[in-house]
Amino acid sequence: MEFQDKVVIVTGGSKGIGEATAWAFAEQGAAVAIVDTDRGSGEELSRKMRDKGYQALFVETDITKEAQVQSMIQKVLDEWGRLDVLVNNAGIYLQGDVEQTSLEQWQRVLDVNITGMFLCTKYAIPALLKNGGVVVNVASEAGLVGIKGQVVYNVSKGAVIAFTRSCAVDYASKGVRFNCVCPGTTDTPLVREAVNRSPDPAAARRHLEEIRPLNRLGKPEEIAAAIVALASERLGYATGAVFSIDGGYTAQ
Repeated sequence: MEFQDKVVIVTGGSKGIGEATAWAFAEQGAAVAIVDTDRGSGEELSRKMRDKGYQALFVETDITKEAQVQSMIQKVLDEWGRLDVLVNNAGIYLQGDVEQTSLEQWQRVLDVNITGMFLCTKYAIPALLKNGGVVVNVASEAGLVGIKGQVVYNVSKGAVIAFTRSCAVDYASKGVRFNCVCPGTTDTPLVREAVNRSPDPAAARRHLEEIRPLNRLGKPEEIAAAIVALASERLGYATGAVFSIDGGYTAQ
């Protein structure tokens, strides 16, 4: 129960890696705020968690809207009086090279994947400073290497890594740690939706599995375990860390 009496916010918390992360923190004793735009999934998850005796709160929030982010942080503080961990997990995916990507699409991906992370961090920091908190950002293998045909997603995830490192050096002396995980392709609803848009979904999935040495996709629970570890005091010396969990893809 390493996070007993601690409060955690997980953005994009209703599905996939976010959902697995919410469960992982709750199982370690944390009170968890599930932040998402999907009210149905978010409320259902928070009910399931409370039914198991965990402390959970769903806060419907568009993280690209400054006022909504400010309100979300305040709701969490009103509910539990503190904040210890922020997991910036919310993100969207888009395929396309630079010619195929419209300006509107470019701006939308950057708004969610970068600006949303910036806003959540900006308004969480005052509360995190009070408790010596931790921020864990979810980047991607796509932030470490160029992956064909997804230029804006690659750019956005590279920015997540740069943001993590910048904040780590800014706040190390103030007691707030910043780390990020870089998952490889993980078996989440987001990935399944992308695969199902392919002309041959089965072949597309096999390709994603075969391009990595472990020859499989990641599991959300594996990524969640890394997020919890980086937030833990067991790794209290880690700040500015970039942790690849990608089945060996970026080791090739």
